[in-house]
Amino acid sequence: MEFKKIKNKILKYIGNLILSVEHVGSTSVEGLAAKPIIDIDVVIEDMSVLPDIIKGLEKAGYEYEGNLGIEGREAFRRIKKDGLMKHHLYVCPKDGKGYLEHIALRDYLRENKDARREYEELKLKLARKYRNDVDTYCIKKTDFINSILSKTIYKKQD
Repeated sequence: MEFKKIKNKILKYIGNLILSVEHVGSTSVEGLAAKPIIDIDVVIEDMSVLPDIIKGLEKAGYEYEGNLGIEGREAFRRIKKDGLMKHHLYVCPKDGKGYLEHIALRDYLRENKDARREYEELKLKLARKYRNDVDTYCIKKTDFINSILSKTIYKKQD
């Protein structure tokens, strides 16, 4: 429900410039423990539309933050206070590494109950241990995430 509200807002301002709006991250996986923050990937054909996207999202109440050190993913921060649930918004090309990894992880967790349970246990353990250190929390999830990605988009071809 909250994702749809945000998606509709995005589509109103830049719908003609994009391919899709994807709900990614833990809140996109039913039954998975998650912080109350929605992760959203706005998918574009290529980076040539980024200047127009920036203008449109600024009108919609977002501030452009650049790639925050991650190539192929442009971040936006919500600066308008209008009751939308807290969310992270990223603009990604359809063939970008960040987008492809987000979708692969999301879809794998949606389809694999055991992996979902294992990931949830890891997240809860790390959240307790690194409650005030979000960077370490994220780093400590990397091996698990990479193990899933190695089974999906990075699986070895025979």
